[in-house]
Amino acid sequence: MIKPKTTKKDTRKELESLVDQFIKAKGEIQQIDMGESGLVDGKYNTSHMGFSEPKKERTPLNHVVAALQQKKKPSPPAPLPKKKPKKKIIYDDFGDPIRWVWEE
Repeated sequence: MIKPKTTKKDTRKELESLVDQFIKAKGEIQQIDMGESGLVDGKYNTSHMGFSEPKKERTPLNHVVAALQQKKKPSPPAPLPKKKPKKKIIYDDFGDPIRWVWEE
């Protein structure tokens, strides 16, 4: 048997019931200032920010970028070959061939 998918409405109801149970069990919800939960001892947690190493020198790769961009440029379209004239037959009103005509 396949489990039915839970909808957003079901999830909201479940969360509301959990919050109500918490409050009924003498739980208390604390209000905190925005951004306060990201602070450690009143300061931002800088251990994961990645600024601990000194700035590294970068290797210039302008010639590589130029080569890649050159490859991306579309080549000009090749000139179309001239179409050869075609031989077309002309019929009279009764369907009999009259003559041949060259058509481009």
